[in-house]
Amino acid sequence: MTNPSGFNVLVIGGGFGGIASALRCRALGFQVTLIERLDNLGGRAQVLEIDGFKHDMGPTVITAPFLFAELFDLFNEDINDHLKFLPLTPWYRYVFHNGQTFDYGNDMELMETEIKKFSPPDIENYQNLIRASEAIFNVGFSKLAHVPFQTIWSMIRQIPNLIKLRADKTVNAFVKSYIEHPLLQQAFSIHPLLVGGNPFSTTSIYSLIHFLEKKWGIHFCEGGTGKLVIELEALMKRQGIKVITQAEVKRIVYTDDKAESVVLENGSTLSFNYLICNADPPVVYEKLLGKRSNYSMGLKKWLPDRFVNYSMGLYVLFFGTRKQYPDVAHHTIWLTERFKELLKDIFDRGTLTKDFSLYIHRPTATDKRFAPENCDSFYVLCPVPNLRTQLNWDKEGSLLRDRIVQALGETILPDLENQITAEYWMTPQTFKEKYLCAHGAGFSIAPNLTQSAWFRYHNQDPKIKNLFFVGAGTHPGAGLPGVVSSAKVVEQLLKDQ
Repeated sequence: MTNPSGFNVLVIGGGFGGIASALRCRALGFQVTLIERLDNLGGRAQVLEIDGFKHDMGPTVITAPFLFAELFDLFNEDINDHLKFLPLTPWYRYVFHNGQTFDYGNDMELMETEIKKFSPPDIENYQNLIRASEAIFNVGFSKLAHVPFQTIWSMIRQIPNLIKLRADKTVNAFVKSYIEHPLLQQAFSIHPLLVGGNPFSTTSIYSLIHFLEKKWGIHFCEGGTGKLVIELEALMKRQGIKVITQAEVKRIVYTDDKAESVVLENGSTLSFNYLICNADPPVVYEKLLGKRSNYSMGLKKWLPDRFVNYSMGLYVLFFGTRKQYPDVAHHTIWLTERFKELLKDIFDRGTLTKDFSLYIHRPTATDKRFAPENCDSFYVLCPVPNLRTQLNWDKEGSLLRDRIVQALGETILPDLENQITAEYWMTPQTFKEKYLCAHGAGFSIAPNLTQSAWFRYHNQDPKIKNLFFVGAGTHPGAGLPGVVSSAKVVEQLLKDQ
């Protein structure tokens, strides 16, 4: 494209994919407008404040901060003038069903000590796993994450790489081929759950996360993810990007090969030359375009929606405590004894069982401003079935809250029932209603091999050529690195117009 300044880009959705797209388009010279249906930008990265307790409601793990630095670099600004990313040690503390703990981080001396508690031979095995993860990273992230997959031929060209990387393996099978101890196998297999996938069905390409963490570490943004959203919004406004909140799209008006305008719920219309959707693709196709929901999804575009695999649902419990728990790490992963069977219940059987595994975020371990003095702030995420089941979340929400509080009170948060305050929870129903997630699946479609790259929702509609997609449901996938990288894919597509 020779003269972008004469063209207008409209971005629907102010999540990280939409924000990154707006900034990249502005840097190319486009006039850019971003609209968001909620009161604030951030998409699922909203901020909740109750009685002096603050919670990041969405992403809390930052693994590739350079992707955000790039957005400031586009305009010759230094991200360090606006934001501070704090490296965490350990990255995660795993708490197993038998009470054993495993601190996972970048300090190799600590890692050797921690692994030795379970299985001395796995010290060397872990090093081999990291080397194998690096080989996957060098292709899966460095070469493929920012490349458009618009045709079947773009996928076919990658078959030699996929065979070499054994992409047909699952993440769990990949880990088991290196790590011997069953509890360490669980710990090193957990990463797909952070992007909505089952480790027993997610392609081993996602094992690149091990090296990604090793290369850049795991960080916390001082002030929280909400602070990151605030500074990115300020950057957009400094660069002349028009931001409109409380603007919900009712439909997209299009001809056979061109999107022309959007009609908002208030009846107003907005026209554009290019349209970028940072919204769940199946919802966009079905509700806004009137097409079948998997219209642009690789081979599955010919199949009914029931053949599409969606990520799990999320139950998120936010609360404060009237005392501090200084021995609890910033990130804790609490694992039940039934690892594989629990995941079958969630992903395959769609049943809500009495046991669960949890991700626990304690931001006050790093930033005391998230709670009143001598108190703690907590976010507890519990993977659950999505809304393809018939669970009554009006009833199950409070029951699950009680089971979680009891379990944590008997283990890592003693006396929690008497210390808990300022509660709020979200269910898959909340994700459907608040964030318009298909089936309440918090990470959109699952990251299986048959739903990755060309098989995932395409970043550019195959027929409506000025319609583009970013976010969790499209290539390269969910999680902050994937979502922010999807904007780089669309940037390249626009350059090729």
